[in-house]
Amino acid sequence: MFSADRLIRLVVEEGLNQLPYKECMVTTPTGEAMEQGLRDCCRSIRIGKILIQSDEETQRAKVYYAKFPPDIYRRKVLLMYPILSTGNTVIEAVKVLIEHGVQPSVIILLSLFSTPHGECSMTGHGLGAKSIIQEFPEITILTTEVHPVAPTHFGQKYFGTD
Repeated sequence: MFSADRLIRLVVEEGLNQLPYKECMVTTPTGEAMEQGLRDCCRSIRIGKILIQSDEETQRAKVYYAKFPPDIYRRKVLLMYPILSTGNTVIEAVKVLIEHGVQPSVIILLSLFSTPHGECSMTGHGLGAKSIIQEFPEITILTTEVHPVAPTHFGQKYFGTD
């Protein structure tokens, strides 16, 4: 957990280095692993939420919830997704952000682990960072590692549910 928290903090800090800074006070709910790393670096940052679930069989991503600061379209956006495997969920999240007026060129994807590319044998969809870049070439991706196999056990280990 210590090493994962350190990697999270490093990738979040690099993302923050790319953002303009203006002090403000906002109270929002917290929870997810990378969000805490962001809060540790920048306590008063505005945070939006997107809940997307991927179907196990089809790998199709479905949006269940999205809530953002009202002026998100005027901001740079840190999109945090710890394990980037197929890229389908991130692509759906970027589409939701675009629907809210955010340009892909101001989105910085922060990921701990990313798969580079490939194609899903069941769906024919692209995998990983390559599929995101093909769909949104203006997006910036920051990750600690690009590896052909995503560490799918990360969540269980990090949250102690294995």
